[in-house]
Formats: sequence, structure tokens, C-alpha cells
Amino acid sequence: MAGGLPHLKIGSAVNRSSRPGHLRTEPGPVKWILIGIAFLYLGILLILPLVCILTNAFNKGIQMYWQAISEPDALSAIRLTLLTALMAVPLNMIFGIAASWAIAKFDFRGKNFLLTLIDVPLSVSPVISGLIFVLIFGAQGALGPWLIKHGIKIIFAPPAIILTTIFVTFPMVARELIPIMKAQGNDEEEAAITLGASGFKMFMLVTLPNIKWGLLYGVILCNARAMGEFGAVSVVSGHIRGLTNTLPLHIEILYNDYRFTAAFAVASLLAFLAIVTLIAKSLVESGIDREIQLTQKDNGEKSG
Repeated sequence: MAGGLPHLKIGSAVNRSSRPGHLRTEPGPVKWILIGIAFLYLGILLILPLVCILTNAFNKGIQMYWQAISEPDALSAIRLTLLTALMAVPLNMIFGIAASWAIAKFDFRGKNFLLTLIDVPLSVSPVISGLIFVLIFGAQGALGPWLIKHGIKIIFAPPAIILTTIFVTFPMVARELIPIMKAQGNDEEEAAITLGASGFKMFMLVTLPNIKWGLLYGVILCNARAMGEFGAVSVVSGHIRGLTNTLPLHIEILYNDYRFTAAFAVASLLAFLAIVTLIAKSLVESGIDREIQLTQKDNGEKSG
């Protein structure tokens, strides 16, 4: 019996180390070296470029900065970028909700194929995505002759930019909502239907509140990608100044024209968008964490 005591002590120590909430930490020097490497990496790849952009944007004063972002071509690029985002984000939000609802709530033939199709824009190069639309709507494309005959211009015009942006961003909302809806299951919706709620009322009062944080998170990511897309838009835009240039394309033109201050000034607008996106992303993640904590607290009180 005495010989079994050490065995019991070892077992109890193992059990303590495997309890939930028990954190195994590395030695102090190792921890600080890893933290230092992480901050150095982020500083070189994120902070330093941001400082460089802002420094070069304002190195000739506020007046030059304002002239760069208020010239007609820059304003046209801003308007087209905002129009593209205003078209792409709501459409992808509707598609994302519908696709995630179908995939998470129903079993049907072709479900895995639909999931694969949703991932296509994430696995295909944006340049290839733009080329696909050229091959469909271009003058020598599948629908090109018919479009030319009827006076409809898509390629090298804003419609092509909007279409390609919708294509490259449509997985954003769906990929955020699918795992959330799968985890929630169908119990609450079925209870609402049983109590007499209509489909629309069930969605507004049950489903939407449950997915609101994931939906907002997906919309933020979709908007950031829509405003910053370069590759696919570059292929279909034609680079027509004042007409088909979005902000990323306008920055490229300014830089190629050796107007470096103006290029960095316009780039600072996208940098500001990135900062706002990060702040919004952090706020959404905080909201998700609070909701998870409240849910766990409620479940603990109910089980108690």
C-alpha cells in the first residue's frame, strides 16, 4: 500500500495539469523571445510600411496632400470604389445568408459541390478571375458579339469592375456564417415555427440575432476586400483615367508617373480604411467574446 502512494501522487499531478484552465507556460526567456520575434515581424511587415505611407503622404505639406486626394481623377476613383463596394457588399451579404442557411440547415444532393464553388474565388488568382470575365464579356468572348450588337458595354467599364469585385468577395460573408449556423443547429427555428411564427418573423427574431456578429464580421471583411481589390479589377478596367480606375489602380498610375507624393497621399486613404477595418474587427470580436461569456454564464446557471 505504501508502494502505491507515489503512483497516486503522480497520477494526481497529471490530473491537475490536465484540468481545464490549467496553462502550461514556457520559461520566461523563451516566452519573451517569442513575443519579441512576433512584434519584430509585425513591425517590419505592418507598422513600418504604414509609417512610410503616412510620412511620404505628408512630406510636402497638407496643401499638397489635399490637392492629391481632391483632383478630378482621384475623386472619380473614390466614387467608383465606393460605388463598387455599395453594390458588392449588400449582394454578397444576401448571397452569404442564403447560402449559409441552405448549407447549414438542410441536407441535399450537391451540398459539398456548393461548398466547393463558394471557395473557388479564394483558390483562384484574382488575375485569372478577371480574365474569366474578359473571356465571357470581351469583344472576342462568348457574349461579346451579342453585347456589342445591342450596345451594351461591360468590359473596360464600371459594370465589369462591379462584377469582378462581387466574384472575388462573395465567399467572405458565407464562410463566416456557415460554421456559426451549423453550430447553432435548428432547435430554435423549429420551436419558433411550432409556436406559429412565419418564416420571415422566425428569421428576423431568431436567426438574425444569433448570427448578427458573424454577419457583421463577414461584411467588414467583404467591404475591405472590395475597396482594396487590385488584380481582378486591373484586368477588366482598361485603366481609363477618370472613368474606370478604382483607388488601387489610381495609386499605381500615380506611382508609374513618378508622382510619388500623390501616390502615397491616395494610398493613405486605403491605409485609413485598413485601420478602421481593424478597429471594427476588434470591436466585433469583443462583442462575440462577450456574447460567448454570457451564454456560458447562462448555461452554467441553468445547469446549477
